[in-house]
Amino acid sequence: MVHHSITDKLARSMLADYGVSIIWKLHNDAATLYGVGNSVAAESFLSIADAAENEWLRRKDPALTVW
Repeated sequence: MVHHSITDKLARSMLADYGVSIIWKLHNDAATLYGVGNSVAAESFLSIADAAENEWLRRKDPALTVW
């Protein structure tokens, strides 16, 4: 049985709902959060973005690509 973290599950769900563009959005939002002093939330967003990117690369599913 494969164990997936909450971060991985959230990343897969967001990737399915929003496509690959969510990775860029999460990175942008993390930068904004860091800029206003919320480094803990920024780190969380970056973790989700990294998990989504890893899942996207693992799948290599062209349907998830928005461009």
